[in-house]
Amino acid sequence: MPFLNSRPALIMAAVLVSAAAASAQRGAPPAPGDFLRPAPLPFPTRAQEFEQSGTRYRVVPVAGGLMNPWSLTFLPSGEMLVTERPGRLRIVRNGTLDPQPVPGTPEVWATGQGGLLEVLPHPRFSENRWLYLTYSKPCAQGATTALLRGRFDGKALVDAKDLFVADNCNTGNPHFGSKLAFGRDGTLYMTVGERGDRQRAQNPASHGGKVLRLTEDGAPAPGNPFLGKQGYKPEIFTLGNRNPQGLAIHPETGAVWADEHGPQGGDELNILVAGKNYGWPVASYGREYGPNGQRISPLPTKDGIEEPILTWLPSIGISGLIFYTGQSFPQWKGHIFVGGLSGLALHRLAFNGEGGLLGREALLTDVRQRIRDVRQGPDGYIYLVSDNTPGGILRVEPASAPAASGSR
Repeated sequence: MPFLNSRPALIMAAVLVSAAAASAQRGAPPAPGDFLRPAPLPFPTRAQEFEQSGTRYRVVPVAGGLMNPWSLTFLPSGEMLVTERPGRLRIVRNGTLDPQPVPGTPEVWATGQGGLLEVLPHPRFSENRWLYLTYSKPCAQGATTALLRGRFDGKALVDAKDLFVADNCNTGNPHFGSKLAFGRDGTLYMTVGERGDRQRAQNPASHGGKVLRLTEDGAPAPGNPFLGKQGYKPEIFTLGNRNPQGLAIHPETGAVWADEHGPQGGDELNILVAGKNYGWPVASYGREYGPNGQRISPLPTKDGIEEPILTWLPSIGISGLIFYTGQSFPQWKGHIFVGGLSGLALHRLAFNGEGGLLGREALLTDVRQRIRDVRQGPDGYIYLVSDNTPGGILRVEPASAPAASGSR
Protein backbone atom coordinates (compact mmCIF):
# COMPACT_ATOMS: atom_id res chain seq x y z
CA MET A 1 0.00 0.00 0.00
CA PRO A 2 1.48 3.40 -0.93
CA PHE A 3 2.01 5.98 1.77
CA LEU A 4 -0.33 8.94 1.98
CA ASN A 5 1.12 12.20 0.72
CA SER A 6 4.16 10.39 -0.64
CA ARG A 7 6.68 12.06 -2.92
CA PRO A 8 10.12 11.06 -4.23
CA ALA A 9 12.48 13.33 -2.32
CA LEU A 10 15.79 12.85 -0.58
CA ILE A 11 15.45 15.56 2.06
CA MET A 12 12.73 15.87 4.66
CA ALA A 13 11.79 19.51 5.25
CA ALA A 14 10.42 20.50 8.63
CA VAL A 15 10.54 23.37 11.08
CA LEU A 16 14.19 23.81 11.98
CA VAL A 17 14.96 23.66 15.67
CA SER A 18 17.36 26.46 16.54
CA ALA A 19 20.81 26.08 18.03
CA ALA A 20 19.50 27.77 21.16
CA ALA A 21 16.87 25.05 21.46
CA ALA A 22 19.54 22.37 21.25
CA SER A 23 21.35 24.07 24.13
CA ALA A 24 18.14 24.17 26.11
CA GLN A 25 17.61 20.44 25.58
CA ARG A 26 21.04 19.80 27.11
CA GLY A 27 20.08 21.59 30.32
CA ALA A 28 20.66 25.29 29.65
CA PRO A 29 17.66 27.44 30.61
CA PRO A 30 15.61 28.51 27.57
CA ALA A 31 15.66 32.14 26.58
CA PRO A 32 12.54 34.01 25.40
CA GLY A 33 11.93 33.24 21.76
CA ASP A 34 13.83 29.93 21.69
CA PHE A 35 12.43 27.14 19.50
CA LEU A 36 11.86 24.32 21.97
CA ARG A 37 11.36 20.69 21.03
CA PRO A 38 8.38 18.91 22.57
CA ALA A 39 9.30 16.93 25.68
CA PRO A 40 8.66 13.17 25.73
CA LEU A 41 5.59 11.93 27.55
CA PRO A 42 5.82 9.47 30.46
CA PHE A 43 6.08 5.82 29.47
CA PRO A 44 2.55 4.58 28.71
CA THR A 45 0.70 2.47 31.27
CA ARG A 46 -2.10 1.23 28.97
CA ALA A 47 -2.61 0.11 25.40
CA GLN A 48 -3.58 2.76 22.82
CA GLU A 49 -5.05 2.35 19.34
CA PHE A 50 -4.37 4.48 16.27
CA GLU A 51 -5.22 4.52 12.58
CA GLN A 52 -2.80 5.84 9.98
CA SER A 53 -2.60 5.42 6.21
CA GLY A 54 -5.45 2.90 6.39
CA THR A 55 -3.79 0.71 9.03
CA ARG A 56 -5.18 0.32 12.54
CA TYR A 57 -2.59 -0.66 15.11
CA ARG A 58 -2.31 -0.96 18.85
CA VAL A 59 0.65 0.21 20.97
CA VAL A 60 1.01 -1.97 24.06
CA PRO A 61 3.37 -1.41 27.01
CA VAL A 62 5.22 -4.69 27.63
CA ALA A 63 7.63 -3.77 30.42
CA GLY A 64 8.21 -0.44 32.15
CA GLY A 65 10.43 0.89 34.90
CA LEU A 66 13.67 0.53 32.92
CA MET A 67 16.42 3.13 33.22
CA ASN A 68 17.62 4.33 29.80
CA PRO A 69 17.05 1.00 28.01
CA TRP A 70 19.23 0.86 24.91
CA SER A 71 18.97 -2.43 23.00
CA LEU A 72 16.51 -5.30 22.74
CA THR A 73 16.86 -8.81 21.35
CA PHE A 74 14.90 -12.06 21.28
CA LEU A 75 16.18 -15.49 22.23
CA PRO A 76 14.95 -18.66 20.46
CA SER A 77 12.92 -19.42 23.59
CA GLY A 78 10.91 -16.23 23.05
CA GLU A 79 12.47 -14.49 26.02
CA MET A 80 13.59 -10.89 25.56
CA LEU A 81 16.87 -9.42 26.72
CA VAL A 82 17.20 -5.67 27.11
CA THR A 83 20.18 -3.56 28.17
CA GLU A 84 19.99 -0.59 30.51
CA ARG A 85 22.66 1.99 29.83
CA PRO A 86 23.73 2.28 33.52
CA GLY A 87 25.11 -1.26 33.13
CA ARG A 88 22.35 -3.80 33.64
CA LEU A 89 21.14 -6.64 31.39
CA ARG A 90 17.49 -7.52 32.02
CA ILE A 91 15.30 -10.42 30.89
CA VAL A 92 11.57 -10.47 30.11
CA ARG A 93 9.83 -13.86 30.40
CA ASN A 94 6.21 -14.33 29.37
CA GLY A 95 5.65 -10.59 29.36
CA THR A 96 7.09 -10.09 32.86
CA LEU A 97 10.32 -8.25 33.61
CA ASP A 98 12.56 -10.18 36.00
CA PRO A 99 13.30 -7.77 38.88
CA GLN A 100 16.90 -9.05 39.14
CA PRO A 101 19.49 -8.08 36.50
CA VAL A 102 21.43 -10.82 34.76
CA PRO A 103 24.80 -11.29 36.55
CA GLY A 104 28.10 -11.29 34.69
CA THR A 105 27.97 -8.03 32.72
CA PRO A 106 31.13 -5.89 32.48
CA GLU A 107 31.99 -2.71 34.33
CA VAL A 108 30.85 0.18 32.15
CA TRP A 109 31.64 3.88 31.89
CA ALA A 110 28.07 5.06 32.44
CA THR A 111 28.61 8.72 31.60
CA GLY A 112 26.85 10.79 28.93
CA GLN A 113 26.01 8.44 26.06
CA GLY A 114 28.22 5.70 27.49
CA GLY A 115 27.19 2.55 29.30
CA LEU A 116 25.95 -0.93 28.46
CA LEU A 117 24.77 -0.69 24.86
CA GLU A 118 24.01 -3.40 22.27
CA VAL A 119 22.95 -7.00 22.97
CA LEU A 120 22.84 -9.63 20.21
CA PRO A 121 22.78 -13.46 20.26
CA HIS A 122 24.98 -15.48 17.93
CA PRO A 123 23.09 -16.86 14.89
CA ARG A 124 23.63 -20.36 16.34
CA PHE A 125 22.73 -19.34 19.87
CA SER A 126 20.75 -22.54 20.45
CA GLU A 127 23.99 -24.49 19.99
CA ASN A 128 26.67 -22.29 21.57
CA ARG A 129 24.68 -19.93 23.89
CA TRP A 130 26.96 -17.05 22.88
CA LEU A 131 25.72 -13.55 23.61
CA TYR A 132 27.47 -10.42 22.34
CA LEU A 133 27.43 -7.11 24.22
CA THR A 134 28.95 -3.75 23.37
CA TYR A 135 29.75 -1.21 26.04
CA SER A 136 31.79 1.85 26.93
CA LYS A 137 34.92 0.43 28.52
CA PRO A 138 36.87 2.56 31.02
CA CYS A 139 40.42 3.35 29.92
CA ALA A 140 43.25 5.61 31.04
CA GLN A 141 41.92 8.59 29.06
CA GLY A 142 38.19 8.05 29.75
CA ALA A 143 36.38 5.36 27.77
CA THR A 144 36.23 3.58 24.44
CA THR A 145 33.86 1.15 22.69
CA ALA A 146 34.36 -2.56 23.37
CA LEU A 147 32.82 -5.84 22.22
CA LEU A 148 32.34 -8.62 24.75
CA ARG A 149 31.12 -12.20 24.35
CA GLY A 150 29.82 -14.50 27.04
CA ARG A 151 27.75 -17.65 27.38
CA PHE A 152 24.21 -17.11 28.65
CA ASP A 153 23.14 -20.14 30.71
CA GLY A 154 19.59 -18.87 31.23
CA LYS A 155 20.41 -17.15 34.49
CA ALA A 156 23.81 -15.48 34.14
CA LEU A 157 26.43 -14.44 31.61
CA VAL A 158 29.45 -16.67 32.19
CA ASP A 159 32.93 -16.93 30.68
CA ALA A 160 32.57 -13.36 29.44
CA LYS A 161 35.59 -11.72 27.85
CA ASP A 162 36.40 -8.82 25.55
CA LEU A 163 36.81 -9.84 21.92
CA PHE A 164 37.62 -6.37 20.60
CA VAL A 165 38.48 -3.00 22.15
CA ALA A 166 38.46 0.00 19.82
CA ASP A 167 41.48 2.28 19.61
CA ASN A 168 39.17 5.19 20.29
CA CYS A 169 39.73 6.34 23.86
CA ASN A 170 39.03 9.85 25.12
CA THR A 171 37.32 11.70 27.96
CA GLY A 172 34.31 12.91 25.97
CA ASN A 173 30.77 11.75 26.68
CA PRO A 174 29.29 11.22 23.19
CA HIS A 175 29.32 8.93 20.18
CA PHE A 176 30.17 5.36 21.10
CA GLY A 177 28.16 4.02 18.13
CA SER A 178 27.88 0.37 19.01
CA LYS A 179 25.26 -1.39 16.88
CA LEU A 180 25.86 -5.00 15.79
CA ALA A 181 24.60 -7.18 12.94
CA PHE A 182 25.65 -10.58 11.61
CA GLY A 183 26.03 -10.71 7.83
CA ARG A 184 24.97 -13.63 5.68
CA ASP A 185 28.54 -14.91 5.61
CA GLY A 186 28.71 -15.04 9.42
CA THR A 187 30.88 -11.97 9.83
CA LEU A 188 29.96 -9.45 12.49
CA TYR A 189 29.46 -5.76 11.64
CA MET A 190 30.01 -3.26 14.44
CA THR A 191 29.59 0.51 14.42
CA VAL A 192 31.99 2.76 16.33
CA GLY A 193 31.33 6.47 16.79
CA GLU A 194 34.06 9.10 16.59
CA ARG A 195 33.65 10.05 20.28
CA GLY A 196 33.10 13.70 19.39
CA ASP A 197 36.56 13.96 17.78
CA ARG A 198 35.43 14.51 14.19
CA GLN A 199 38.76 14.01 12.44
CA ARG A 200 38.93 10.42 13.68
CA ALA A 201 36.20 9.54 11.19
CA GLN A 202 38.57 10.36 8.30
CA ASN A 203 41.67 8.90 9.97
CA PRO A 204 42.23 5.33 8.73
CA ALA A 205 44.62 4.66 11.63
CA SER A 206 41.73 5.06 14.13
CA HIS A 207 38.69 2.86 14.75
CA GLY A 208 36.66 6.00 15.54
CA GLY A 209 33.90 6.95 13.11
CA LYS A 210 33.95 3.60 11.30
CA VAL A 211 31.87 0.52 10.63
CA LEU A 212 33.99 -2.56 11.33
CA ARG A 213 33.75 -6.10 9.97
CA LEU A 214 34.90 -8.82 12.37
CA THR A 215 34.93 -12.58 12.69
CA GLU A 216 32.69 -14.13 15.34
CA ASP A 217 35.78 -14.15 17.58
CA GLY A 218 36.45 -10.41 17.13
CA ALA A 219 39.38 -10.59 14.70
CA PRO A 220 39.56 -8.63 11.41
CA ALA A 221 37.38 -10.49 8.92
CA PRO A 222 39.03 -12.04 5.84
CA GLY A 223 38.43 -9.95 2.74
CA ASN A 224 38.22 -6.63 4.57
CA PRO A 225 39.00 -3.77 2.15
CA PHE A 226 42.07 -2.45 3.99
CA LEU A 227 43.44 -5.71 5.36
CA GLY A 228 47.23 -5.55 5.18
CA LYS A 229 47.30 -1.92 3.98
CA GLN A 230 49.80 0.20 5.87
CA GLY A 231 48.27 3.00 7.94
CA TYR A 232 44.80 1.42 8.03
CA LYS A 233 43.12 -0.48 10.83
CA PRO A 234 42.45 -3.98 9.43
CA GLU A 235 38.95 -4.15 10.95
CA ILE A 236 37.62 -1.19 8.91
CA PHE A 237 34.75 -1.85 6.51
CA THR A 238 33.69 1.79 5.91
CA LEU A 239 34.93 5.16 7.16
CA GLY A 240 33.58 8.70 7.50
CA ASN A 241 30.77 7.59 9.83
CA ARG A 242 29.80 9.96 12.65
CA ASN A 243 27.79 7.81 15.06
CA PRO A 244 25.76 5.02 13.37
CA GLN A 245 22.81 4.08 15.60
CA GLY A 246 20.96 1.62 13.36
CA LEU A 247 22.31 -1.41 11.48
CA ALA A 248 20.46 -4.09 9.51
CA ILE A 249 21.02 -6.64 6.77
CA HIS A 250 18.67 -6.41 3.78
CA PRO A 251 16.57 -9.60 3.81
CA GLU A 252 16.76 -10.13 0.04
CA THR A 253 20.09 -8.69 -1.11
CA GLY A 254 22.19 -9.22 2.02
CA ALA A 255 23.45 -5.63 1.75
CA VAL A 256 24.42 -3.83 4.95
CA TRP A 257 22.28 -0.76 5.71
CA ALA A 258 23.03 1.74 8.45
CA ASP A 259 21.51 4.93 9.71
CA GLU A 260 23.73 7.76 10.80
CA HIS A 261 22.96 10.02 13.74
CA GLY A 262 23.67 13.55 12.51
CA PRO A 263 24.12 16.76 14.52
CA GLN A 264 21.49 19.49 14.15
CA GLY A 265 20.23 18.13 10.85
CA GLY A 266 21.87 15.59 8.60
CA ASP A 267 20.62 12.22 9.84
CA GLU A 268 21.36 9.72 7.06
CA LEU A 269 20.29 6.34 5.74
CA ASN A 270 23.14 4.59 3.92
CA ILE A 271 23.87 1.35 2.08
CA LEU A 272 27.36 0.38 3.20
CA VAL A 273 29.89 -0.69 0.56
CA ALA A 274 33.30 -2.05 1.51
CA GLY A 275 36.03 0.58 1.56
CA LYS A 276 33.75 3.55 0.88
CA ASN A 277 33.85 6.91 2.64
CA TYR A 278 30.54 8.29 3.98
CA GLY A 279 31.76 11.82 4.42
CA TRP A 280 31.75 12.89 8.05
CA PRO A 281 32.74 15.66 8.64
CA VAL A 282 34.00 16.80 5.21
CA ALA A 283 30.56 16.44 3.57
CA SER A 284 27.39 16.78 5.61
CA TYR A 285 23.90 18.28 5.53
CA GLY A 286 24.19 18.99 9.27
CA ARG A 287 24.64 22.22 11.18
CA GLU A 288 26.52 23.04 14.36
CA TYR A 289 24.73 23.14 17.68
CA GLY A 290 24.42 26.46 19.47
CA PRO A 291 25.22 29.22 19.50
CA ASN A 292 26.01 29.73 15.79
CA GLY A 293 24.16 27.02 13.85
CA GLN A 294 26.68 27.15 11.00
CA ARG A 295 26.95 24.41 8.38
CA ILE A 296 29.33 21.61 9.31
CA SER A 297 30.71 21.53 5.77
CA PRO A 298 30.45 24.13 2.99
CA LEU A 299 29.21 21.38 0.65
CA PRO A 300 26.83 18.52 1.51
CA THR A 301 28.40 16.32 -1.19
CA LYS A 302 31.91 15.85 -2.50
CA ASP A 303 33.79 13.71 -5.02
CA GLY A 304 34.81 10.40 -3.49
CA ILE A 305 32.06 10.56 -0.87
CA GLU A 306 29.03 8.25 -0.89
CA GLU A 307 25.68 10.05 -1.05
CA PRO A 308 23.07 9.11 1.56
CA ILE A 309 20.04 7.20 0.37
CA LEU A 310 17.94 9.51 2.52
CA THR A 311 18.60 12.57 4.70
CA TRP A 312 16.57 14.15 7.48
CA LEU A 313 16.57 17.91 8.07
CA PRO A 314 16.34 18.66 10.95
CA SER A 315 17.63 15.61 12.77
CA ILE A 316 15.09 13.17 14.22
CA GLY A 317 17.81 11.68 16.44
CA ILE A 318 17.74 8.57 14.26
CA SER A 319 18.25 5.25 16.02
CA GLY A 320 17.26 1.57 15.60
CA LEU A 321 16.65 0.16 12.10
CA ILE A 322 14.78 -2.89 10.76
CA PHE A 323 13.41 -4.26 7.50
CA TYR A 324 9.95 -5.56 8.28
CA THR A 325 9.46 -9.14 7.03
CA GLY A 326 6.57 -10.37 9.19
CA GLN A 327 3.03 -11.47 8.42
CA SER A 328 1.23 -9.45 11.10
CA PHE A 329 1.33 -6.31 8.93
CA PRO A 330 1.34 -7.63 5.33
CA GLN A 331 0.82 -4.10 4.01
CA TRP A 332 4.14 -3.10 5.60
CA LYS A 333 6.18 -6.05 4.35
CA GLY A 334 9.52 -4.87 2.96
CA HIS A 335 9.23 -1.45 4.57
CA ILE A 336 11.94 0.10 6.69
CA PHE A 337 11.34 1.27 10.25
CA VAL A 338 13.68 3.59 12.12
CA GLY A 339 13.39 5.10 15.56
CA GLY A 340 13.55 8.77 16.43
CA LEU A 341 14.94 9.99 19.76
CA SER A 342 14.58 13.76 19.59
CA GLY A 343 11.86 13.22 16.95
CA LEU A 344 9.75 11.20 19.43
CA ALA A 345 8.33 8.85 16.79
CA LEU A 346 8.69 5.64 14.80
CA HIS A 347 9.33 6.32 11.11
CA ARG A 348 8.15 4.09 8.24
CA LEU A 349 9.59 4.37 4.72
CA ALA A 350 9.85 2.27 1.58
CA PHE A 351 11.71 2.19 -1.72
CA ASN A 352 10.94 0.55 -5.05
CA GLY A 353 13.33 -1.82 -6.79
CA GLU A 354 15.10 1.03 -8.56
CA GLY A 355 15.80 2.92 -5.35
CA GLY A 356 12.96 5.41 -5.71
CA LEU A 357 11.42 6.60 -2.47
CA LEU A 358 7.77 5.51 -2.36
CA GLY A 359 7.03 7.54 0.74
CA ARG A 360 7.44 7.93 4.46
CA GLU A 361 5.48 8.80 7.55
CA ALA A 362 5.94 9.22 11.28
CA LEU A 363 4.02 6.84 13.56
CA LEU A 364 3.31 7.06 17.30
CA THR A 365 3.58 10.83 17.28
CA ASP A 366 0.89 11.07 19.97
CA VAL A 367 2.72 8.56 22.17
CA ARG A 368 5.82 10.82 22.13
CA GLN A 369 8.54 8.42 23.23
CA ARG A 370 12.28 8.54 22.62
CA ILE A 371 12.55 5.47 20.39
CA ARG A 372 16.02 4.04 20.92
CA ASP A 373 15.74 0.55 19.38
CA VAL A 374 13.41 -1.15 16.88
CA ARG A 375 13.10 -4.95 16.55
CA GLN A 376 10.78 -7.40 14.86
CA GLY A 377 9.56 -10.09 17.22
CA PRO A 378 9.07 -13.77 16.37
CA ASP A 379 5.31 -13.07 16.49
CA GLY A 380 5.65 -10.58 13.60
CA TYR A 381 4.92 -7.61 15.84
CA ILE A 382 7.25 -4.60 16.09
CA TYR A 383 8.95 -4.00 19.42
CA LEU A 384 10.37 -0.66 20.51
CA VAL A 385 12.71 0.45 23.26
CA SER A 386 11.71 3.77 24.81
CA ASP A 387 14.77 5.57 26.16
CA ASN A 388 12.98 7.49 28.87
CA THR A 389 13.84 7.69 32.56
CA PRO A 390 12.02 5.52 33.36
CA GLY A 391 11.44 3.91 29.97
CA GLY A 392 10.51 0.48 28.75
CA ILE A 393 9.47 -1.83 25.94
CA LEU A 394 6.48 -1.20 23.66
CA ARG A 395 4.82 -3.57 21.20
CA VAL A 396 3.11 -2.46 17.97
CA GLU A 397 0.48 -4.99 16.88
CA PRO A 398 -2.58 -4.97 14.61
CA ALA A 399 -5.59 -3.49 16.38
CA SER A 400 -7.54 -6.57 15.25
CA ALA A 401 -5.19 -8.86 17.18
CA PRO A 402 -6.50 -10.22 20.51
CA ALA A 403 -5.01 -8.45 23.49
CA ALA A 404 -1.94 -10.44 24.53
CA SER A 405 -0.04 -10.74 27.77
CA GLY A 406 2.47 -8.08 28.65
CA SER A 407 0.03 -5.16 28.45
CA ARG A 408 0.73 -4.09 31.99
